[in-house]
Amino acid sequence: MYKKIAIGLFAGLICGFFSTGGGMILVPGFVYILKIQPTESRATSVCCILPMVIVSSFFYYKNSYIDWKTSILCATGGIIGGILGAKILKDIPDKILKIIFTFFLIYASIKFIL
Repeated sequence: MYKKIAIGLFAGLICGFFSTGGGMILVPGFVYILKIQPTESRATSVCCILPMVIVSSFFYYKNSYIDWKTSILCATGGIIGGILGAKILKDIPDKILKIIFTFFLIYASIKFIL
């Protein structure tokens, strides 16, 4: 039980600090610490992310940090992308998903630094 709470606490802190859903913490935590299968870890992560994002969004809203037009347009694309991604997920082996995700993180990290 304490491992699960610790993973959630860390993911929540990352969500609050960096405006992420916490999935980059939750999925590895579920797979490597809790030994949950990768596909189940991703699905469980999505369910955990929603409450964290709602709470973080509330505080960003209170401080008037939200660009509503951009939010609505990106959310629309995100809904469509989420549907497509969830449907495609079952056809991609876990090893390939790990490789794709790793390259995505490396690319995003480099772009963020430069």
